[in-house]
Amino acid sequence: MKKILVIRNDKIGDFMLAWPAFAMLKLSMPDSEITALVPSYTKALAELCPSIDKVLVGCGKDADKLRKKALIDAIKAERFDASICLFSDSYNAMLVWRSSIPFRLAPATKISQFLYNHRIKQRRSQSAKPEYEYNIDLVRAFLDTLAVTAIEPAAPYLAFSNDVKAAQKAKLAEALSIQSGVPWLYVHAGSGGSANNLSLTQYADLVSGIVAEKTMEVVLTAGPGEEEKAAELQTLLGKKQVSSVVYDKNDGLQDFTRSIACADAFIAGSTGPLHIAATVDVPTIGFFPAKRSATPLRWQPINSAGKHLAFAPPKDKDKEVAADMSKVDIDAILPDVNAFLARVI
Repeated sequence: MKKILVIRNDKIGDFMLAWPAFAMLKLSMPDSEITALVPSYTKALAELCPSIDKVLVGCGKDADKLRKKALIDAIKAERFDASICLFSDSYNAMLVWRSSIPFRLAPATKISQFLYNHRIKQRRSQSAKPEYEYNIDLVRAFLDTLAVTAIEPAAPYLAFSNDVKAAQKAKLAEALSIQSGVPWLYVHAGSGGSANNLSLTQYADLVSGIVAEKTMEVVLTAGPGEEEKAAELQTLLGKKQVSSVVYDKNDGLQDFTRSIACADAFIAGSTGPLHIAATVDVPTIGFFPAKRSATPLRWQPINSAGKHLAFAPPKDKDKEVAADMSKVDIDAILPDVNAFLARVI
């Protein structure tokens, strides 16, 4: 198997959780050419991944017939030996089948699974393990089929050179007027619509409780459409006599990733930037709903051991209550948060 197509064409956070799977595949089959099929909005991140050789941009299931045919033609032209669908739906199943890829592996959990000729049962809906482990299990099954010994990957899955980080940090220090000699705490209050998150008041209480214990530069990050939320949080922090800056402008996802790599710690809900931070192994503190499909276990970031701390509301049989992030008691968790930060920074 020389040419392998790996498909993970959903959200940013989901794609970042596939990096350990890409790493295992490349480590175990270093002579293979690994192509990632991703949507346009994760293309820049895929191009940063050291375990991906080529990037193919998909058009999505809602594209018109001409664009879908063009994608199938592009896949056929590559003459892939195998495909691994880390995320499977009827569109992806039909895509690899119509592209005539000889070896097609995916989870055996969708009604369209018959379009794959290699399948493994996963039951992801049970959320019994982290998403990144489900991805790794698919690659491990692929390697087993080929009688190839799996080489286990390890964090960090992306690392920038000291020179690159130093240049990025100097650039940010000047642009944001912050001190480079003080630890930088990034806080991302947006969610991108991917999961429930803390309220801005909760974030303000959390950050003020952190800086009361340790001097830090507080950087409020914001993606497109999240600028107003970051500005509101900055106002709330100001009322608590906490200085902060808003970082809502960058030169694209690769530049944003380099900026995240400059952080000493990153706090967010279960969203893409949290998983980007984990990929560069910046210590992360994440907030997750307690409902089964969105738990801290299921969406655990890919930090190295000891560099992630997670919180969720108390478990409850009522899904709405389990997803109610107002149930996270900031005063109760602050000692654990400060102890974690004291250890990792």
